[in-house]
Amino acid sequence: MSLYQPVRRPPRKRMSEINVVPYIDVMLVLLVIFMITAPLLTQGVKVELPQADARQIDSKQEEPLIVSVDRDGRFFLNIGDKPDSPIEEQKLVSHVMAVLRHRQDNTVYVKGDRKAYYGYIVTVMAMLKQAGVEHVGLVTRMPETEKKK
Repeated sequence: MSLYQPVRRPPRKRMSEINVVPYIDVMLVLLVIFMITAPLLTQGVKVELPQADARQIDSKQEEPLIVSVDRDGRFFLNIGDKPDSPIEEQKLVSHVMAVLRHRQDNTVYVKGDRKAYYGYIVTVMAMLKQAGVEHVGLVTRMPETEKKK
């Protein structure tokens, strides 16, 4: 028997901690990306475009507020004393605001001529946003193939 006996140490415990430093780095990069892109997403006009199988406007409700744009860029409002005469931009905004004060549904429909410059339609939607309109709908016509069915 030897005089020297080795001292037995208890087995080492495994380290079960996760190194979170790389995750923090990734999180900070994502935070910077979102901080840069968030202001870019809020610019522009919010529009709810109709789906392919759009449904008709409910006729039981009050008369819908429709802003029409002809191919020359003139604006028309279907509610008022002269719905067939063009209306100026500032008058359009004030009339829409006045009508929406007395309504619960503040949806406004935009009916644009097929050959109208797209900028006119965007201008109308921006003016409606300025007037406090929350929902803008675009009025379309059913394709000729679906009408015959």
